[in-house]
Amino acid sequence: MIFRPRKFKELEAALGYTFKQPSLLERALTHSSVRGTNAKRADNERLEFIGDRVLGLAIAEMLHHAHPTASEGDMARRYNVLVKGEACARFARNLGLGPHLILSPSETENGGRDKDNILADAIEAVIGAIFLDGGFLKARDVILRLWGITGGTQPATVSADPKSALQEWAQGRGLPLPSYTALERTGPDHAPQFRTQVRVNGLPPADGSGPSKRAAEQAAATAMLGRVKAEPAPGPITPEKGESRG
Repeated sequence: MIFRPRKFKELEAALGYTFKQPSLLERALTHSSVRGTNAKRADNERLEFIGDRVLGLAIAEMLHHAHPTASEGDMARRYNVLVKGEACARFARNLGLGPHLILSPSETENGGRDKDNILADAIEAVIGAIFLDGGFLKARDVILRLWGITGGTQPATVSADPKSALQEWAQGRGLPLPSYTALERTGPDHAPQFRTQVRVNGLPPADGSGPSKRAAEQAAATAMLGRVKAEPAPGPITPEKGESRG
């Protein structure tokens, strides 16, 4: 009988998958920061590499079947929304992955259990572990369930995150891409707060704050989107000589 720590049982129940090799799950949960305190302990980077590819294939296959008449560009947009780091981190939080992560004491103090990049890498590592333990079909089933994709189909519309939505808004009006500037970082190391400003040609800048640079940028984009929806859109701006549209 394979011994399973209670935390593994709880996580396996949330995943809907029981590992034949629990050591794979433990490795998937182990962040690279642990190497500094235990050089012999394997981290999750190799599993994350595999899981990223498995996730991509599962989502691409689902989109191919769910949208048989969609163009390549539309498929790519839907794909990017579902596999980007913000999405992976969101699904990791929905799974409750943070408390199960194995981090160094310093990374734990720095809020590593709720960092987007750590959560995104960890859920991909877990997917990689399931793939090695049970094969692609098992991993695909877990992905579709965690991503809320039922019956092999996806909703007809995919809502973009605020940064992507603002970028699409600007591009649709012939404007340069929005630019983001970090304004300040406050708070202790374990609970930082960032403030970021976004600029779009022809509009006043908008600020946003959050517990990470990415969250602050998304908040700034949300503020700008609220503004552009309430105001008339500026016309296309012709770059001056020598200026690139970017």
